Amino acid sequence: MCGIVGAVAERNVTPILLEGLRRLEYRGYDSAGIAVLNQDNCLDRERKVGKVENLAESLDKHPIKGFLGIAHTRWATHGQPSEPNAHPHICNKTVAVVHNGIIENHTELREQQKNQGFVFTSETDTEVVAHQVQSYRLKGDNLLNAVKKASQDFEGAYALGVICTDEPGRLIATRSGSPLVIGVGFGEYFIASDVAALLPVTQRFIFLEEGDIADITKGSLTIYDKNDKVVERETRTSELSVDAVSRGEFRHYMMKEIYEQPRVLLEAMEGRVYDGKVLDNAFGADAAVIFDQVKQVQIIACGTSYHAGMVARYWLESLAGIPCNVEVASEFRYRHPVVHPDTLVVTISQSGETADTLAALRSLQQKTEHSLAICNVPESSLVRESKLVLMTRAGPEIGVASTKAFTTQLVGLMLLTLALGRRHGLSGEKENAIVAGLKNLPTLIDKVLQGDEIENWSENFKDTLNSIFLGRGVQYPIAMEGALKLKEISYIHAEAYAAGELKHGPLALVDPQMPIIAVAPKDGLEDKLKSNLQEVLARNGEVYVFADERLNMSDLGNNCHVIKIPAVDPEVAPILYAIPLQLFSYYVAVRKGTDVDQPRNLAKSVTVE
Repeated sequence: MCGIVGAVAERNVTPILLEGLRRLEYRGYDSAGIAVLNQDNCLDRERKVGKVENLAESLDKHPIKGFLGIAHTRWATHGQPSEPNAHPHICNKTVAVVHNGIIENHTELREQQKNQGFVFTSETDTEVVAHQVQSYRLKGDNLLNAVKKASQDFEGAYALGVICTDEPGRLIATRSGSPLVIGVGFGEYFIASDVAALLPVTQRFIFLEEGDIADITKGSLTIYDKNDKVVERETRTSELSVDAVSRGEFRHYMMKEIYEQPRVLLEAMEGRVYDGKVLDNAFGADAAVIFDQVKQVQIIACGTSYHAGMVARYWLESLAGIPCNVEVASEFRYRHPVVHPDTLVVTISQSGETADTLAALRSLQQKTEHSLAICNVPESSLVRESKLVLMTRAGPEIGVASTKAFTTQLVGLMLLTLALGRRHGLSGEKENAIVAGLKNLPTLIDKVLQGDEIENWSENFKDTLNSIFLGRGVQYPIAMEGALKLKEISYIHAEAYAAGELKHGPLALVDPQMPIIAVAPKDGLEDKLKSNLQEVLARNGEVYVFADERLNMSDLGNNCHVIKIPAVDPEVAPILYAIPLQLFSYYVAVRKGTDVDQPRNLAKSVTVE
């Protein structure tokens, strides 16, 4: 969600903060701001609604300089996007705060602070943080102790960066439920919501753990854990380069990430299969022992990751013969699920910081010891708190609409299916065949990427307002993912249905202005799907089908447009069919002129409920 950057150095930090904000734009935001402590030990602040570039232009006209500063991109939760609601928030020209997360008891704190004489200038929950810290400072506490005490008063999730005029060389950072990383330089330190923000200035990072508070100056760093004990946290060297988060020759990050999929799918399998079989230790040292005990699987995820989990349910039940439940994390955590001790809890998250998924995992830790995280960020909370881990190895994904993270999740879930399946009757021959199918996917994806028919289709959708996606069997969640992609980046209202459900209501929506997009692999259900499409065509609907090249679709008539997809084994077909749907959404969004990489109202990493 929101992005935080902070720095304390012996050089002007304004350019560092501004570049950090640019590199956090992918997270989603509606305003941006920066505050630095100037040479007179006064806070200079600049805030703008809209893009970081608006802030940069304002800073060109009104430069601010300092050796200590914090900056922020805001994704609105409390209060509409406006300059008064943008961060940093300042109390009495003394304390400045940036915040990612939600202070759930902000209403109660706001009333208390009003009674104490504090004046509010925004509608945000964050402003109570600045006032609460200042209230303790007014009682005699230094900045560190004031933040420690104030943190005890907050309910909810937060990552904070705090500075004040009375302690000009000090930056306090803390996290609870929202990610925060410290960048280690030479005689300087930085903080950020994400490693990517700091790659231009350092490759060395310390990842704060839940409840940590960091006391940072130019030459020192002290970290206190949630029990207020001084602790040492490991300094890690990132393998990411500055170029890893650049667009290169591509117009958008999303297109770059679509085209990276042949490579990253191979990397997702590298070292995890041998002689046609999945290696148990790819999931962790204890995986073999745990997998031997697993009798059912509970998958928890959100958004695109939820769709990956729905695909996995078909695989686990059809190939491995294991019962599998899949649930949206934001709903799962608020009911009282029955989870047996022999259940493997699988959480799926691109960022590993998805608030609802993390909370769901934590709620289950007393019910089962068997947990597996499928994730793309090694240092994330989800990875650290899970017993077993399978990293997707997709690399940085900057586009808000997930592409390569989704398909690498699917590869990881298929590897899990095979590892569990051979314990429940899956033959070695079948496992070998599926592994071979996975290894052949990059070649098939390259063929899909070389075609230009999908881009040509996009012209027909430039004025479209609504659409329906159809799929049968394991392709139904792929249709759901296709609909999500289209609505995310083109703002076309899109819904997905299991094709057999069309006649149970959605058929009433069909007319020439309601295009139908379908996925049709050769999987034994193709005749059923064709019958469903005939129902659409009989009502003057327009149909667009991604169909296996072996299928004859000519009998469907002129209102059925077909793009042939390379022949693929049905078990791995969902991974391949995700690619043309990604391309389709991309080209439609470009045709409509939307912001492909940073669609309105959305965020890449959802760290609030």
